[in-house]
Amino acid sequence: MTTAIAISGLVKTYGKQNAVDNLTANIAKGRITGFLGPNGAGKSTALRCLVGLAAPTSGSATIFDKRYRDLDNPLSKVGTVLDSRGFHPALTGKQNLRVVAAAAGIPDSRVDEVLEMVELKDAAGKRMKNYSLGMKQRLALAGAILGDPEILILDEPANGLDPAGIAWLRKFLRKLAEGGRTILVSSHQLAEMQNTVDDVIIINKGKLIASGSMKEVIGDGSLEDAFLALTGGEL
Repeated sequence: MTTAIAISGLVKTYGKQNAVDNLTANIAKGRITGFLGPNGAGKSTALRCLVGLAAPTSGSATIFDKRYRDLDNPLSKVGTVLDSRGFHPALTGKQNLRVVAAAAGIPDSRVDEVLEMVELKDAAGKRMKNYSLGMKQRLALAGAILGDPEILILDEPANGLDPAGIAWLRKFLRKLAEGGRTILVSSHQLAEMQNTVDDVIIINKGKLIASGSMKEVIGDGSLEDAFLALTGGEL
């Protein structure tokens, strides 16, 4: 197994509270890993540490053995969806992506490609402020894949998607993984995660409580049953 993302003894403290508490986990290259936990478990904080938006109190979170800030041309290595509010509401979907592309030296033709990939081609000329939540999520995903990255890190990417959109997202992520991409996805939609991911990492109160392949974690039961048992019934 080739490790794409390595989290080792990660601690992030706010005041006297450990949001992430000595977390160690490895994410395998070319697989989809579900990063799960109740609200407040520390998932978003861990992801923010991983992509350099927060500094670890101690420990490390690396991508291909490097901190995010030390990656060469990070947009071609890592794509992220941590918040769909990162675009300018007065610009169209296409204009927003062209701004990102220009800053990263990516040709405009790639903007059209990713808009088609996320099925927003017909809404490319629409101002983002008029996008639905699901459309904003698709635009955020388009931004994440703009640099054709090796790794995707997604925090609740299905938020705002209808059932058809969720099914589309599952197939989309699977196709990317089959092409060799590594995907780390955080979600509360456990039934969907069971149908989507290869491996599972579950944390609670900042601590790792389970990790392994889907089969290793759930046995003959469901992901929801395993999750509830491991987290004391918290969702």
